Amino acid sequence: MARSAIINVMVQAAMKAGRSLARDFGEVQNLQVSLKGPGDYVSQADRKAEEIIHAELSKARPGYAFLMEERGAVEGDDDQHRWIVDPLDGTTNFLHGIPIFSISIALERQGQIVAGVIYNPAMDELYTAERGGGAFMNDRRLRVAARSKLSDAVVGTGIPHLGRGHHGRALVELKNVMGETAGIRRLGSAALDLAYVAAGRMDGFWENWLAPWDLAAGILMVREAGGFCSDRDGGQAMFDSGTIVAGNEAIHRALLKTIQQKS
Repeated sequence: MARSAIINVMVQAAMKAGRSLARDFGEVQNLQVSLKGPGDYVSQADRKAEEIIHAELSKARPGYAFLMEERGAVEGDDDQHRWIVDPLDGTTNFLHGIPIFSISIALERQGQIVAGVIYNPAMDELYTAERGGGAFMNDRRLRVAARSKLSDAVVGTGIPHLGRGHHGRALVELKNVMGETAGIRRLGSAALDLAYVAAGRMDGFWENWLAPWDLAAGILMVREAGGFCSDRDGGQAMFDSGTIVAGNEAIHRALLKTIQQKS
């Protein structure tokens, strides 16, 4: 598959950072047995990956602004373009030696996401999407699953942990979806959850309390694979609300209805 110049830039940055994360992941697995534990090492790995991505993208497209998990907003001379970057989505998995984590890079042009890359270096799975150009995994065209009933669907979600999110609301939503679906999965990386929806591995996904860098590339991935994304109210304020519901047209509609139930 011939990739565009901008996707090539993003892939190069993701894969270079991915090699760094893969090396650090091996060290984290070794640190599991130490008394100190791997927490400090993981935060260093996260920052190092972000530095690599920032350097690579800045070199290729000088002046573009950034929104990054660690650095926050970084102004650029070009006010039409912004990179949205999560250098390590799935930190808790990484910390525990679970090989489900990803790098997520999106390009926003005039407020619209036009390109996205999600890379899992532990499994060497590279997801790419460009507006109007489709979504791919390792150069294989992606399409959302065709199941139309929630009762046949496997749906992904995120579950708030200690000190984060509204646990009561999450439990109500979880109970309602559990009663309607064939299964629920909690991967621990929202970017990969959305990539899996695009690939048809999961039929749908919903989560609350997310940041733009968790969502940006994955939203484009799902849409370019023929799927639908909205906030939990059915609108498009996903970055502002921190909520997302994704799936094919039928699953997206049914999932929205189910999570909006009050009890």
